[in-house]
Amino acid sequence: MADSLRDQLLKSGIVKQVQTERAQADRAREGRRPASPPPGKSAHKGGKPHAPSAARPPQQSQEDMDLARAYAIRARTEASERKRAEQEAAEQARQRRERKLKIQQLLDGNALNKAEADQPRNFEYAGKIRRVHVDAAQLAALNAGELGVVQQGGRYLLVSREIAVQVRDIDPHLLALLVDPAAAGAGDDGVPDDLMW
Repeated sequence: MADSLRDQLLKSGIVKQVQTERAQADRAREGRRPASPPPGKSAHKGGKPHAPSAARPPQQSQEDMDLARAYAIRARTEASERKRAEQEAAEQARQRRERKLKIQQLLDGNALNKAEADQPRNFEYAGKIRRVHVDAAQLAALNAGELGVVQQGGRYLLVSREIAVQVRDIDPHLLALLVDPAAAGAGDDGVPDDLMW
């Protein structure tokens, strides 16, 4: 079962343990009190309830002040953590916008996609098989590692190797395909990438 808030505060050390202070105060008061009445006899006369001692209410209010102080410390801590998290999220969003703008500027006018391209080049990106249409010369250059494919705005753009490397340096998640020239001609399974079925 979960600890109460008071138990959690005591364990964390934010609130002093008031019980030890009470025990010390009780011991001090017992030394000053008159002897207790014999069993069976009441110390109260007239049936009126005995008013609490003057020392008890200040201790109770001290405990309330300690808890109030602990709640205030907890609220300040939570507020500062929330503010820090919001600042981190805003900083990450700003960096994403800057990366997106840099990539947009880099890709403007550098896409080599052709409307009349008729050969599909399949590749894996984000766990799915994707496709970009190329002509025969672009297919050979893509499989040789001279060209790369970059994903932007839901489209796959065919770009030169230099542009693809720059995009990879800015945001590696946007580079969809860049064949290593040293391994050009055959994939990991030994089947050539340009094999048509």
